[in-house]
Amino acid sequence: MSLPFTISDFTAGWPVDLPAGDAPWDITAGLSTWIDSQLPSLGQDYQQQDNVAIHHTAKIEHGAVIKGPAIIGPHCFIAAHAYLRSGVWLGERVTIGPGCEIKASIILARSTAAHFNYIGDSIVCSDVNIEAGAVIANHYNERADKGISVKYRHEIYATGVTKFGAVIGDFVRIGANAVLSPGTLLLPHSVVHRLALVAQVPL
Repeated sequence: MSLPFTISDFTAGWPVDLPAGDAPWDITAGLSTWIDSQLPSLGQDYQQQDNVAIHHTAKIEHGAVIKGPAIIGPHCFIAAHAYLRSGVWLGERVTIGPGCEIKASIILARSTAAHFNYIGDSIVCSDVNIEAGAVIANHYNERADKGISVKYRHEIYATGVTKFGAVIGDFVRIGANAVLSPGTLLLPHSVVHRLALVAQVPL
């Protein structure tokens, strides 16, 4: 399927060592396999156990759970009781606050999930701030038709998947207790207000 956008429409800082060229939902769907393939090539700056690699400058508080495959980049901070699973890649200086759950997602440099957030099957670009309690949903539990579509510049595109969260552009701000429906696309510098529901495609 030909799409009218690429990852470069959402971030100026996509790392060269991340997969590119595929649709975002294809990247998140294949993230576990891709991370597993990268682990053997990481240098000595990373400490590895099983299929989890943590940069030696990262700080992981007691009680955080990281289920591989995962790569945790330089100077990241993961607070107590955070839960990372099913393929997670964190760039430099990412902060994951207490009680957050991150599933099958890429989070780029200097972005923060404050606390008690859920981020599922998503790409969060650089310098994003997500306030407490905000949720990036990745599945239409309430619908009989669970297929996810995205809307970009007034056109709707079917993804062909039933699990996909969002692409969150550079410098986006998401307020506390906001909910992003599956398939949300937020261009750089977008603002989502507290308690907002983002549903770009009609439910």
